[in-house]
Amino acid sequence: MHDRAVTPIPKPALVARDAARRLPRLPLLLLCAAYVLPGLFGREPWRNADLTAFGQMLAMAQGRTSWWTPSLGGMPTDAALLPTWIGAASIWLADGVLAPALAARLPFAALLSLTLLAVWYATFHLARTDAAQPLAFAFGGEALPADYARAMADGALLALLATLGLLQLGHETTPELVQLAALSTLLWSLSCTHRLPNLPRMGVMLALPALAASDAPALACFIGLAACALSWRSVLPGGRTLLPWIGVGAVLAMLVAWPLNAWQWRIAPTLDPLQALRLWVWFLWPAGALAALTLWRWRRYLGKAHVSIPLLSLLPGLMTCLGMGGSDRALMLALPGVAILAAFALPTLQRGTAAAIDWFSVFFFTVSAAAIWMFYLAMHLGWPAKPAANVLRLLSGYRPPFSAPELLLGACATLAWIWLVRWRTGRHRSALWRSLVLPASGVALSWLLLMTLWLPALDHARSYRSAIEQLARALPTGGCVSAPTAPPVLVAALEVYTGRQIDARTVPIDKARCDALLLVQPTPAYREAPSAAWIELERARRPTERQETLVLYQRLRNAD
Repeated sequence: MHDRAVTPIPKPALVARDAARRLPRLPLLLLCAAYVLPGLFGREPWRNADLTAFGQMLAMAQGRTSWWTPSLGGMPTDAALLPTWIGAASIWLADGVLAPALAARLPFAALLSLTLLAVWYATFHLARTDAAQPLAFAFGGEALPADYARAMADGALLALLATLGLLQLGHETTPELVQLAALSTLLWSLSCTHRLPNLPRMGVMLALPALAASDAPALACFIGLAACALSWRSVLPGGRTLLPWIGVGAVLAMLVAWPLNAWQWRIAPTLDPLQALRLWVWFLWPAGALAALTLWRWRRYLGKAHVSIPLLSLLPGLMTCLGMGGSDRALMLALPGVAILAAFALPTLQRGTAAAIDWFSVFFFTVSAAAIWMFYLAMHLGWPAKPAANVLRLLSGYRPPFSAPELLLGACATLAWIWLVRWRTGRHRSALWRSLVLPASGVALSWLLLMTLWLPALDHARSYRSAIEQLARALPTGGCVSAPTAPPVLVAALEVYTGRQIDARTVPIDKARCDALLLVQPTPAYREAPSAAWIELERARRPTERQETLVLYQRLRNAD
């Protein structure tokens, strides 16, 4: 009786050598810089999470609160300690050299860069595994393994840059960015065990505790267990040798979470499935659609490293999003896995699909850039008349100052987009990464234009600076401010922009220990003072806020 020959599972990827051509390094680096750097300089912290986190960091750096038990306005907070320490340490080290907001953002910009780098290298190592390599041609001419892996890594990086969900959240000083960098590092560590024996061990032992110390201890333990299972089943050289180190990292994650008081219940009681689905579609676009295509085209390879390792990010991110009631911040954890999976769809894309992505990107981002320029002209020239009237209404009459450097940067970015469209549509029609160049560049263009041409207006609309400075001009000299009805973001804004001590403890108004009192009123119609012992000094409102009114009172010293 003869043994039956095992038929190999057919691979969906068929890649010629010309398709694995190298994406020029200088344009790729410039694209990453155009994505990471805008919003780093000269931007105010925006409400809500960004401003609250920055206020906590500044309070730590200035010694107004404990580094172990942080508080805002005398009220304890549930701030994730590791991200807050990172920002506070940066502010403290750069004191007198850099503005506090810039100093706090620098390490988080480095974490965003680390995320991009880790995704690139994770994809590069996964694409070099035998299961991920394309089919060999009968007479030669297929892509070389290193060239193919490099092209796939470029595609994953472009896919990550193109995702809409990373755009704003990736430029904040919030715990989610530390979680994102830690998870990306873990994916890289699991991907390169067959090539780098020692660095992955350090990576997993740092990534899991960092994830736990950034307000995600349960997720760190779950991902650690899943990583142990993947390592146990791994057929890659050196794959199983990482198993004990993953276990050590998971134990460290549990131990780190206890003293940092990171174990907290965050499951939302309700969930709107339709709303969550809409969030998934736009947040993960366009990489999410390509990742779904990868799971279908490579469905017979789900147990292989180039599919199973990215799922270690995708599935926990989706489940956490659902468990937290459709949280977009929780969904950030799915982005590294989505980007890597999206890259493996590129060799299977049909020419018509790739062309559709290109022309949609050209149309959408060109129209977006034109709209940004139109409203910029309306803000500064008053033309076109209708957009100008809408801008003045939204900004309550505020006219942003003119900045020649910002105008020059915006013009250069727009010219670069026009050149890129011509370059992409005229050449490189067969390159693997061709379908993601325009989406990634379009996202970077839109972000750069917003952070140059629109930055003063966005700061005015999305920060508390104008409202708090209006109140500060009426504040009595010296003393503290009681704010018993203020939410944490407003307490942070008061501490940042007034420099005063804020007492946010909930006490009866007439027992407030400060002579200045700030109340948050739900409607501007309520104008009576809390009692005869207080006199109203000023009221203010953020330009885009229609419900919340901030009212400042002073205690009458001769009141009975």
